Amino acid sequence: MKKPTPSPSLERHQWLEAVVDALRSKFSAAGYTIPAEVRVSIGWPKKGGGCGKRIGECWATAASSDKHAEIFVSPELASGARISDVLAHELAHATVGCEVGHKAEFRACALAIGLTGKMTATTATPEFSKWADSLFKRIGPYPGGSLTDSKKQTTRLQKCACEYCGYTVRVTRKWLDAAGPPICPTDEEPLTVS
Repeated sequence: MKKPTPSPSLERHQWLEAVVDALRSKFSAAGYTIPAEVRVSIGWPKKGGGCGKRIGECWATAASSDKHAEIFVSPELASGARISDVLAHELAHATVGCEVGHKAEFRACALAIGLTGKMTATTATPEFSKWADSLFKRIGPYPGGSLTDSKKQTTRLQKCACEYCGYTVRVTRKWLDAAGPPICPTDEEPLTVS
């Protein structure tokens, strides 16, 4: 009897597209439709890119010359499970509109597809993780490693910026450790520390 030939492993971009295709069904079952015009890539997010910053970012179709939502997942991630829930988070932005931010409409979508936690930093529910595990049995593990950016901040003051409006302040590490990051006066979201 001839042994079955194992299917070739997917390249990283193919793997990302396979996860997006599977997420289309998950979103649909929750009553949402991911736009057809979506691109996904592994790359440093522009706003707050680099080591320890944002791990995902969705650019609105208005920013794209050919009207695609452009999603970037940080190359710091190497876990297929984490990459899939970051993709789901960013696809929720593409689905409800980036202008919504992390407010009620985004929250409803994120919860419906199996994300939980603070909406600016969601994680997978156990149900989402189970769904992802079954997906990985079909498409294989994430075919890539992680990349780190070794740049270190050289100033005593830490830069804190709003990921939505760009509001920026500098705060000492002492106050960040004691009170946490400041809140944006415009968007009322905690600032991202870089």
